Amino acid sequence: MPANRFYTSFDFETLASRSAYTGEYRSPFQIDRDRIIHSSAFRRLQNKTQVFLSGEYDFYRTRLTHSIEVAQIGRSICGWLTQQSQCLDDDCFIDSDLVESACLSHDLGHPPFGHAGERTLHHLMAPYGGFEGNAQTLRILTQTLFSEGRSGMDPTRALLDGVLKYKTLHTETPQAKNHYLYDEQERWLDFTLGGQAFPMELTPGKVRNAFRSIECQIMDWADDTAYSLNDIADGIHAGFINVQRLERWAEEQGDLSEADLADVAFISKAVRENRVEGRLNRLIGECIRATKLVPAANFLSQSTRRHQHALEIDPVQRRRADLHKKIALELVFLSPQLQQLDHKADFILTRVFGVLQERYIDTVQPRGLHLIPAAIEKEIQAAADAPARARLVCDWIANMTDHFAFRTYRRLFDADFGSITDFV
Repeated sequence: MPANRFYTSFDFETLASRSAYTGEYRSPFQIDRDRIIHSSAFRRLQNKTQVFLSGEYDFYRTRLTHSIEVAQIGRSICGWLTQQSQCLDDDCFIDSDLVESACLSHDLGHPPFGHAGERTLHHLMAPYGGFEGNAQTLRILTQTLFSEGRSGMDPTRALLDGVLKYKTLHTETPQAKNHYLYDEQERWLDFTLGGQAFPMELTPGKVRNAFRSIECQIMDWADDTAYSLNDIADGIHAGFINVQRLERWAEEQGDLSEADLADVAFISKAVRENRVEGRLNRLIGECIRATKLVPAANFLSQSTRRHQHALEIDPVQRRRADLHKKIALELVFLSPQLQQLDHKADFILTRVFGVLQERYIDTVQPRGLHLIPAAIEKEIQAAADAPARARLVCDWIANMTDHFAFRTYRRLFDADFGSITDFV
């Protein structure tokens, strides 16, 4: 295939050397994408919460359909930038396969029950290094995706940089509730940076986390575009958002700009005319065309073109996305119905973790009830200390789908549940 001057061997490098196959027809980034798509971690996203619990209705988005939508938007942004930017041409362009890989994998680390599950696991894992969805995605890609040798899928440096929205270690911001990496992931962060240290001005926390490759910036805007529009659409279809509630919400704000009020009127009209999906989908194209490539310079610019450019977003579209996220938060996510489900998710994960903590984390019991798969139990027995054991237990819980978490809870605590057919 023709060479793409945008990338060099620095971008293609992996921490462990990949096996080379005679006549390989795929680029390293296509191999990354294919490994993600054919993984169990990716398939599990079909039964993990996006907004509503998966399986309640067949047309609401799950983490899987959301990831596919983000990937489509990401690829389209690449095409738009190649067409519009004077910095790019037919043999020097942002690789859409790489961006697609980042988009498809960006939510792999999310646990069951969406952000409610993430908050609960962060609290439960506080004594053992915390839990964070983006950090868990890195752990899956580099350690657990394919269990042989515990090297994950051997991702390229460019993919790791495309996925890593946050580059601050947990102990650098110990009070943070999210947006960090696990301390033991420092070696993969060092590899992603090519062994170069952060300059003094990139302080841990928000400033350092804003340091991202161009592919990561594209993935992040594609993600923002997808969920700021689609969470609204799902909220309307589920009945949480209607014209009366939306207009009353707008009146209660008191500080919405004319542009905000016009956007509320646009959504209200789409609801009245029963054209929500078509009208909101049209805005996706506007978000794609709202992107522009601008020059950037930082401590990695000499190593890779991925850090010689930044993604500039039209402020009008950024404002609209922020408004949509606020509407979804206040009319959907903070509704009593979803808050009750969040409470239930917290209760379920806390009780399941408690049982496993007593059995596998607090003390090493060579004998006892076999509550988790034998292969994981064996790893726990060999783990060096309680934090390492807790991380393995957390991996198993975080991998659960919504339904598997429900069934596990019922098997452990529901006296009327537990025939042999419940295990399939």
